[in-house]
Amino acid sequence: MSTAKANDKVRVHYTGKLNSGEIFDSSVDREPLEFTVGAGQMIAGFDAAVDGMEVNEKKTVTLSPEQAYGPVNQELYHKVERSQLPADLKPEVGQILVAGSPDGREMQVKVHEVQEEAIIIDANHPLAGQELTFDIQLVEIV
Repeated sequence: MSTAKANDKVRVHYTGKLNSGEIFDSSVDREPLEFTVGAGQMIAGFDAAVDGMEVNEKKTVTLSPEQAYGPVNQELYHKVERSQLPADLKPEVGQILVAGSPDGREMQVKVHEVQEEAIIIDANHPLAGQELTFDIQLVEIV
C-alpha cells in the first residue's frame, strides 16, 4: 500500500480540537482538504503527521503551539489611537476588526484592551499559543 510522502497531493478529513475538547474546525461534513505534503501549505505539525500515512489510515495527533500557529508574539499587540478608528466604531474587548497591513492586505485583529484614547489590538493568529489536537484520516493520494 502506498504512503503519503513529500510532494504528494493528498486529500484528508480532519477535526481540530482545543484542549477543552471544543471543535474549532472540521472537514467531516464537507469535501476533504486537499494539499501537497511538505509544500508549506499547512501548519508544520499537521503536514508532518500526514507524511507517512497510508490511504484510509486514521490517527490523532496533539501539536504544541510551535508545531501549530506558534506562541503568542507580544510584538503583534499594537496601540491604535481612537482618532485612527471610524467615528461610529464602539470597540469592545474580544471584538474582531479588519485592519490593513503595511503591504495593503487586509487581516483580522482582535480588540485586546479598550482605553479612553486608544485601543490595543492583537494581530496574532486566533489559535496562537494553543495546543491543538487533530483527528486525521488520509482519504486519498491524488
